[in-house]
Amino acid sequence: MSLFGTGALGRVVRSGVSRRRVQTVVIAVATMMAVASAVVAGSLMVAAAAPFDHAFGKQQGAHITAQFDPAKASAGELAKTGKLPGVAASAGPYPSTSVRPVDRAGFQLPTLTLVGRSGPEGAVDRVDLQSGRWAQKPGEIVLDASFEGPAIGIGATLKASDTTNAPTLSIVGFAVSASKTADSWATPAQVDALASEGNPVSSQMLYRFDSASTKEQILADRKKLAASVGSRALLGTQSWLDTKRAADQGAAATVPFVMAFGMLGIAMSVIIVSSVISGAVGTSLRRIGILKAIGFTPREVVRAYVAQALIPAGAGMALGVVLGNLLAVPLLSDTEAVYGTVSLSVAWWVDVTVPAAALVVVGLAALIPALRAGRLCTVEAIAVGRSPRTGRGQWAHRVMGVLPLPRPVTYGLATPFTHPVRTLAMLLAVTFGTVAATFAVGLTSSLNAIGTSQDPENRAAVTVTTTKAIEVAPPPTPPAGGNAEDSPPPGGSEPGPPPVEDSATSTSQKPKVADPAKVRAAVTSQPGTESYYGKAQTEVTVAGISGSIQADLYEGNARSGSYEMLSGHWITGKGQVVVPSRFLERTSTKMGDTVRATYEKETANLRIVGESFDTSGSQLVIHADMANFTSAKPSTFLIETKPGVSADEYAQEVAAVVQPLGGDATTNVSSGQEGVILIMSAMAVLLTLMLITVAGLGVLNSVVLDTRERIHDLGVCKAIGMTPRQTMCLVLASVAMIGAIGGLIGVPAGYALHHVVMPVMGRAVGTSLPPLVLDVYGPFQLLLLGLGGVVIAVLGALIPAGWAARARTATALRTE
Repeated sequence: MSLFGTGALGRVVRSGVSRRRVQTVVIAVATMMAVASAVVAGSLMVAAAAPFDHAFGKQQGAHITAQFDPAKASAGELAKTGKLPGVAASAGPYPSTSVRPVDRAGFQLPTLTLVGRSGPEGAVDRVDLQSGRWAQKPGEIVLDASFEGPAIGIGATLKASDTTNAPTLSIVGFAVSASKTADSWATPAQVDALASEGNPVSSQMLYRFDSASTKEQILADRKKLAASVGSRALLGTQSWLDTKRAADQGAAATVPFVMAFGMLGIAMSVIIVSSVISGAVGTSLRRIGILKAIGFTPREVVRAYVAQALIPAGAGMALGVVLGNLLAVPLLSDTEAVYGTVSLSVAWWVDVTVPAAALVVVGLAALIPALRAGRLCTVEAIAVGRSPRTGRGQWAHRVMGVLPLPRPVTYGLATPFTHPVRTLAMLLAVTFGTVAATFAVGLTSSLNAIGTSQDPENRAAVTVTTTKAIEVAPPPTPPAGGNAEDSPPPGGSEPGPPPVEDSATSTSQKPKVADPAKVRAAVTSQPGTESYYGKAQTEVTVAGISGSIQADLYEGNARSGSYEMLSGHWITGKGQVVVPSRFLERTSTKMGDTVRATYEKETANLRIVGESFDTSGSQLVIHADMANFTSAKPSTFLIETKPGVSADEYAQEVAAVVQPLGGDATTNVSSGQEGVILIMSAMAVLLTLMLITVAGLGVLNSVVLDTRERIHDLGVCKAIGMTPRQTMCLVLASVAMIGAIGGLIGVPAGYALHHVVMPVMGRAVGTSLPPLVLDVYGPFQLLLLGLGGVVIAVLGALIPAGWAARARTATALRTE
């Protein structure tokens, strides 16, 4: 208590805090809400920048990773591109190809981009060697550190492919490239030796530019590179902006809406703290006069009232820091990534800076009404404090009195005009509570719409697959006299990974696969089939992008399974591809451009005809017609049944036909939302409930002050016949109009906030948002949200209204 004084001053502060229990709780909860939101937002902002930026700067990461056709651009010509205007540094050309190695157990790794480099150093992309050494001779390979594990370590061997005569590669090191220029590295000679007809060698060049901080600058730099070499020599490019976004997007998408809640919380804290201290000063004029009369200086009075705000605010801040750290944990764990030695956690300085800033804001909010207490004249304060105030708001009583409403209602409707400043504070609290509720409803509705749009397969009534799940036999029963520990586990001494197509597992481990043509015939022969399309999910490599990406290949009319489109149109035939926004940015391409995609040993040039709304994280997914790759076969058929046909009965009939072939049929059920969407929705609900609670407490504080001030008037009303029910009606009517006005203001403001924050969240993950995600409010829903302001106000006033209704008439008349 030394900060605010000791002895008499300390007793005054403690007395004020303990006497005003409602106000103390209101300040503590309001500051807790604001600090918790700010801590989460601050920690996510740090997490969204620190790992990638630190590693990218340390490694001199590549702004553009470009793939060139060596047959159309020689090494000398590519070296000259490093001297183009605006190029700050370059490295390469390095030979590059794609491989899909097989480990010792016979399981295939994902398709890897293999680059030939003599060492990890360079003017651009100085690869960070985490363990082991660099590849020095043929037969050695360095893998990205994400592949390191118990089964894949230093000294382990991989086969370059699943073919019989594939060469063996020994793992000699693990490394990290912040630019994601490759998934593996070997000597240049080794890359040339591993190239095949389906995966030819390309020339990789790495560039850093003077200006490459925006998408427009990246596109201009790419155009410059394409113009400097021969026609169609540039096969593809990868932008560092998309790599950064993929690393940061888990946290980055959450920052905008958490910041919005944090700003609402801070605004409400300022309003409520100012209102509480102003009310404390207004209702304690006589007390202030007595304090001055017995020797308290104006400065001590100011310190006393500021301290009465800072003490509960300090407790709220401490709780807010703890709550903010707890809320940040699931979001940080969802976005955690490792770049060298950098890891994600709540930065200590966020836990220090946020409450310190909140303390300053609360102190300033309390200082203004406290200065009024310090300036009061002693005699005037004592005289005014003992005399009831008259005259204020009488015009409102006269106007309301002519309304055809019961007198208790008109009396309550006129009450807010007695204390305009207090009424304004109550109105702002209800308004911000309604803003939070409206924004949260829109946010959760948009998140649900996003989750639904990302699962178009569930629109089909029935799914027919060419494989069915393998039933796992139960563990063998232990022999008599023994125990389960004496028997080996099923399948061997250690459980292995599940069987993978094309892996070197035994025939008995592989699932039986039905002939897609026979499954298709079974589907078309069913009388209940309305429409269907085939689909295959596989991996392809795209020139300019390291590693493999997922490709959804469609057979037939797949419009019913299409994604929401941001621009262009869904695929209508061969030679077309639909890509997400991140693909366009990552490859620096645009609508109408052509990209080269390779599936197994087939290569196709595909024209970009549509931009899909896709939030699948860092995993890029492209959509194309299955006719582009003759070796691709559908693994799934999505079926719409005719009206009146039961999906369950249809699935049973098809299953009876395809199960003997190795396939299966099931009805579709709605899938659950992704973890990050659930976390964001839950956090939005929690923060909204906290804001609404704070708004209700703000109303409670104001009504308590009004009721205590007018307790004598209420006693008079009771003496002349007002019933407890009418007394409660009077108090609730005093806040109903404020709630209605707050709802009318808050709903449009919350609607506008939603339409500002959601596009920012979309841009954070590299996509625009379709109308399906933005236009989520209905007229009836907006009407209910508007009435929510009245609900907040009434709920906040219920407790003091009940207290006023229960107060005995004699007690009320003796109170002034």
